[in-house]
Amino acid sequence: MSNTATATVLAILEEEFQAVHEAWLGTQGEEGLKRTDLFSDSEGREHTVALLQSFAKGVRNGVIGEDFDLDGAAWSELRNVLADLTKERVRRGVTPTEMASFVFALKPALFERMRQRKAHDPSTLIEEVWLISRVIDAFALYTNEIFIAEREQVIERQREEMLELSTPVVELWDRVLTLPLIGTLDSARAQDVMENLLEAIMRERAEVVIVDITGVQVVDTQVAQHLLRTASAVRLMGAECIISGISPKIAQTMVQLGVDVGNVTTRSTIRRAIGDALDRLGYQITAKDA
Repeated sequence: MSNTATATVLAILEEEFQAVHEAWLGTQGEEGLKRTDLFSDSEGREHTVALLQSFAKGVRNGVIGEDFDLDGAAWSELRNVLADLTKERVRRGVTPTEMASFVFALKPALFERMRQRKAHDPSTLIEEVWLISRVIDAFALYTNEIFIAEREQVIERQREEMLELSTPVVELWDRVLTLPLIGTLDSARAQDVMENLLEAIMRERAEVVIVDITGVQVVDTQVAQHLLRTASAVRLMGAECIISGISPKIAQTMVQLGVDVGNVTTRSTIRRAIGDALDRLGYQITAKDA
């Protein structure tokens, strides 16, 4: 097939750009895609104008016969505009379905004008509509790829922030640190725990570290090994490690699993662990009245 389809669309965009733009906005309004709760009317118009202009440029330079490659250089401007708009809309709360529908809403505006211009040639009209529909579908799907990539970045940032919050190293006293663990302790989190703890030991010149597992939901062989490796790393840094929060249930589980804590000091409560840590450093807490 020749470039008749692209020539028709380009003619429409050049001669009826404003009409197509308004028709696109009208379809968005009819289908509830304007999201005036998230975007002002002027912002919505700017978005559609930018997309329509970059779409025209891509069609002009990026469609050869029936073929087009959205990854090609001819479509770089459209990709950039789509990426910026999608990221902005993701941040404001637009869903992937709404974003794709926002792009799909361009079809009626173009197809109606194509029908008017090609009413005398139905077979050509079908070919033209099919090609332009494929192009619009392709960049609507591209918005989903951008949306997914952006969402994954957000999730990864949140995961890192949660890890930081879930593995806080707290300075209890001069040269005494504590690391309260809550939730589950898998291999990835155990590595983060160890790195954060060792950095804190060096930074604070700590001599005693209390790892409190009161909030750890399940202690199995893997969790126990992670804790023992952390204790070994702490000793290699020249500090002593105390593991607190060893309940009767956890103690029984570790015995049944055959876990040997070796020379690692364990305490049932963090209160006892703190007392032990201060005693090792020569501190004594007494009542003020005494």
